[in-house]
Amino acid sequence: MVPALARLPGMRPCGAEDWLRRDEAFAGQMARRDWLIATRQPLVHALLPEGRAAAEELYRRVLARLAEDGDYEIGADRVRRPDGVVVPLDPRWPLVTLGRLVQEDLCLLAEGPEGHVLTGAVLCFPASWMLSQKMGRPLLGIHRPVTHYAGDLERRVQRLFDGLRAGQVLERYNALVYDDAELHQPRMEHETRPRPQRRDYLRSERQCLMRLPETGAVLFSIHTYLVRMESLSEAERDGLEAAGL
Repeated sequence: MVPALARLPGMRPCGAEDWLRRDEAFAGQMARRDWLIATRQPLVHALLPEGRAAAEELYRRVLARLAEDGDYEIGADRVRRPDGVVVPLDPRWPLVTLGRLVQEDLCLLAEGPEGHVLTGAVLCFPASWMLSQKMGRPLLGIHRPVTHYAGDLERRVQRLFDGLRAGQVLERYNALVYDDAELHQPRMEHETRPRPQRRDYLRSERQCLMRLPETGAVLFSIHTYLVRMESLSEAERDGLEAAGL
């Protein structure tokens, strides 16, 4: 079940250790991630030179976090996931390796003259955006063409990034309706997402922000939930309609 259905424009604090989650969809989502990374890697992974230090820091932090999870078996050069799949550890490709270990998509942003810039990501499950278009862009460019982002919302988001402390984790949820269950939904900025007709699936992203203490880069992680609309209660469906979804 999706833990939150309403669109939340703001973010809220959550537990400092609650930035990675594993749910009942783990095996299926990880199988899809494995396939995308093996066959579509240029679509789902990018890392600029200026993002490498942050990617390496994140690699170490995720492995340390997974070492605390008894369902992962961490070896010197490989990890056995809870679904039994063995993933080789390759620090030369930190984000690619992490993309096969956790359900979250992982995006790294570094502070620059224009604000925080996207410098690296493993993004297997985009919701109607294209990683190649966003790499190297600051927040304003990343959110193009989001309606009403420029102005007050842009300033609020930038203040949030600027004020984020190391060790602090913030979260928010969104909600989108789709006709199909495909999680890999890349689209260029000029492509409009088709208006859902059957409205069979509700997709919700848990989006977290966390500042890495060594490099100061900000991690933007995305955990994607997908449920059939028919599994929702009548009140939940009414709430979606009231929100214009």
